[in-house]
Amino acid sequence: MTENLERARKNEGTSQVRSAETTSTNKKEKPEKTESGKRLTSMLTNQYTMLHQKAAQGAFVIWVSIVVPVEIFYGFENVVFAVPESHAAMTAGKGVAPLQCEKAENMGYSPDICSYARIDLGTAFDGGKDSPTMGLPQPNLLISNNNNCSLMVKWFDVYKREWGVPHFNLDIPFCYSPQTEESRKYIQGQFQQLIRTIEDLSGEKYQPEKAAEAVYNSSQTYACWKQFLDFAKQQPAGITAFDTFVQMAPILTSRGSKEVVEHYNFLLEETGERLARGEYPVPNERYRLLWDNIAPWHQLRKMSTRLAELDANIVTASYTYCMGSLEGDINLYSYDGSEHPLEYLARLQNFSVCPQGLNLRFQSMRKAINEFNIDGVVFASNRSCKVYSLMQIDLQKKVTRELGVPSVFIDVDHADPRKYSEETTFTRLEALLEKL
Repeated sequence: MTENLERARKNEGTSQVRSAETTSTNKKEKPEKTESGKRLTSMLTNQYTMLHQKAAQGAFVIWVSIVVPVEIFYGFENVVFAVPESHAAMTAGKGVAPLQCEKAENMGYSPDICSYARIDLGTAFDGGKDSPTMGLPQPNLLISNNNNCSLMVKWFDVYKREWGVPHFNLDIPFCYSPQTEESRKYIQGQFQQLIRTIEDLSGEKYQPEKAAEAVYNSSQTYACWKQFLDFAKQQPAGITAFDTFVQMAPILTSRGSKEVVEHYNFLLEETGERLARGEYPVPNERYRLLWDNIAPWHQLRKMSTRLAELDANIVTASYTYCMGSLEGDINLYSYDGSEHPLEYLARLQNFSVCPQGLNLRFQSMRKAINEFNIDGVVFASNRSCKVYSLMQIDLQKKVTRELGVPSVFIDVDHADPRKYSEETTFTRLEALLEKL
């Protein structure tokens, strides 16, 4: 194991020397995108373009947090939505995060608040300048959700004060145990109130049959998503967690549409064909790891490449295996149309990791460790997401004591690279690999 790590370090040093000595025409090119990757890029580009076009034509624009049930909006003819968190992640992936963060910091916003918020504030108050999507069109309504991101309420309140835009907050009960019937009815009542609010503000009538169709499309999307994640269960894994970080984007930005279902069906077919040809992301895979936290958007290619050189693969992540599942589980929560669409959406409101208590988080992680045959866990202590990171020390203790699985803590920020050290991170990761 030590020899393997040392060989990787030497190879890295050699490649750095060669890189310095070669001309720009001989520099190593980025890996060519897969067809699904090209399709994803085209789809996201078109979505942001259409968002701006429809807003310019008078559409009613809503900004939402990522777990707000956007399927409801499909029940309106001329309502469009944007997801500032997803836009911030894209900004980080494109390398523009420090610039946008600094704009917000220069306005007086603390560098200790979430980098998503700083990116969004810096972008919004500079008219979308330097954004990979020209920013987002100004909203007519803001909708936050306090169970996944408590900061989101305060973040959107800034726009409410500055722009005079109405702000609707969904109050979703935290889960220490499976969601109760009382909680589900409480959430459904808020959805119905939200629908009435959009009707009043937009002047449009809600069409429940169109929203029901969107709910069905989302359920199909989640079914495809779970099949995609299952490719990581084989050895060597057919995908990496970094693949899931990239490919999760449409679920956040445009779930509910048939286009998203078609994309994931294409992704499944393409991945299956690639594996049938014997093409694996880490062909000499020796170490299978689980990632716990939001993706490090500014490090996806660097981190996955360096890990592959060490024959290590982060095969799954709590950030992505939670989607389409109930609290404390990683399996698909199916929808067959027998329950009311709003009831289904309410039941899924606690799917993300943050609104779950310690035992529920451990319960789902234990399932993932067993089903994906995990050798070690990487707990990414995220400077920007305190809610996600808060329980990690206790979670690590349970993973160690009850499962006997080694783990490591690394320091990251999901969008601000100024708060990340690649070398410190890999010193810790290599130490974990030496334990395995």
